[in-house]
Amino acid sequence: MKLWSLIGNSQRLDGGAMFGNAPRAMWSRWIEPDEQNRIPLACRCLLVTGLDGRNVLFETGIGAFFDPAMRERYGVVEDRHVLLDSLAEAGLGHEDIDAVVLSHLHFDHAGGLLAPWAEGEPARLLFPNARFLVGAAHWARAQDPHPRDRASFIPEIVRLLEESGRLELVEEGKPSSLGGAVRFAFSEGHTPGLMLAEVGGVAFCADLIPGRAWVHLPVTMGYDRWPEKLIDEKKAFLDDKMARGVRLFFTHDHGCAVASVARDGKGRYSAADILERLAGVDAWAAA
Repeated sequence: MKLWSLIGNSQRLDGGAMFGNAPRAMWSRWIEPDEQNRIPLACRCLLVTGLDGRNVLFETGIGAFFDPAMRERYGVVEDRHVLLDSLAEAGLGHEDIDAVVLSHLHFDHAGGLLAPWAEGEPARLLFPNARFLVGAAHWARAQDPHPRDRASFIPEIVRLLEESGRLELVEEGKPSSLGGAVRFAFSEGHTPGLMLAEVGGVAFCADLIPGRAWVHLPVTMGYDRWPEKLIDEKKAFLDDKMARGVRLFFTHDHGCAVASVARDGKGRYSAADILERLAGVDAWAAA
């Protein structure tokens, strides 16, 4: 089993929104903002090859499905589907992916399921040979979003996934088609039913912990629905991963793909042993 970190389309989003109640004077020391107060964000995906003979992709990033006006509004940097280029560098096309695991269906995590925007063309799914794994509780949210996060969902994706015949809803405590090689846990603080996958000694942190700065317990995003709950979930998550030697995989950190968990004498958590990328590395052993 080999692990790859694949870069998708990148974004520049408002730093205040990304750091919730942390003041600019603090978060601007962690990630430097531009003149519009935006910070650089990756949409990084995890590719696992040789997982019981399958190629499994964990998330797809934001992709290139937005029209030019919406791309500008949401700070998407590139106009091409960068993930497809990254897959090609790993020797694969989207047709070679056997399963796509989606932590949740917000557009910056699931938009890469769609083909790039083209004038007058309807939305269509890529990955024609893949099963799409989504948490059952989050699927219910995506079908009937709350007004607070309705704009984070892509209605076409919900419809297309349902019509594909290849949607698999994962329930807590029940096995998935990926077998024991992939462990799933669930979180509620960012969005209902956020699905956290662990595979090959790394945990895909999704929006529970978007990057290194958010490892610090009090730091949450303005997009989180339940920040206090998220902090409690994050502490339990970090304690477990540190105890078992599981590394963290960050989707939104622009400069770090993987890190281990550290904790100082005052109990403050941080990221250590930083790796900028994975390129076909062997899976790590975890307890």
